[in-house]
Amino acid sequence: MVVRRTRGIDPGTVLVLGGRSEIGLQVALRLAPGRAVVLAARRCEDLDAETAALTAAGATAVHPVEFDADDTASHPALLGKIAADYGPIGVAVLAFGVLGDQSRAEADPAHALAVVHTDYTAQISVLTVLANEMRARGSGQLVVFGSVAGVRVRRANYVYGSAKAGLDGFASGLADALHGSGVQLLLARPGFVVGKMTEGMSPAPFSSTPDQVAAAVVTALSRRSARVWIPGILRPVFFGMRLLPQAVWRRLPR
Repeated sequence: MVVRRTRGIDPGTVLVLGGRSEIGLQVALRLAPGRAVVLAARRCEDLDAETAALTAAGATAVHPVEFDADDTASHPALLGKIAADYGPIGVAVLAFGVLGDQSRAEADPAHALAVVHTDYTAQISVLTVLANEMRARGSGQLVVFGSVAGVRVRRANYVYGSAKAGLDGFASGLADALHGSGVQLLLARPGFVVGKMTEGMSPAPFSSTPDQVAAAVVTALSRRSARVWIPGILRPVFFGMRLLPQAVWRRLPR
């Protein structure tokens, strides 16, 4: 990976919500030169490796901050404090989430709700706070990670997929609401990503790596794009998949 100063992107502080995320870190590494970076995560005192990598990439400062995505009541105060302490947030990357256990979720409603809370409800909370703050000052960029799993939800992972479908709809509507405000919302729709989150799972067709996802996201940010499919071939593929009969669709694997 070649790290360079990226043009066309808001010069404010880079905030990664989910500071241990491989994709979030790769995005931050590309944006780091000349910028302050905030890594928000649980156990933020254990982010030494991530902090060192960002410093080496040219970040002017790296600030680990304690963040519990599921504690939605804490979001407004925390995000306000981050902006007050480290400067206006130029790019906010929502890189937190869980896959959950589909089999467990089908038998345990509490687990199903926990997955949806993290992957949908908590994302809405953060997005609403950040969008209001950015809209008030007329600038900023938001990166939301949807998934092809939410484009047409499959039986094999319908709890996770339904959360991503809801997030996709919310982000699409919020992007329209922000139109003309000076704030960009980028909705990324990656396919299967080979990384820690999917360790032990067989890669699906058209898989990508965190590095490839991050490269596509930063390019889309610089172009002020509204959506990016990763890899791009998935866009026509899923257009065709939407036309599959339900009897065929329900038998497809992950």
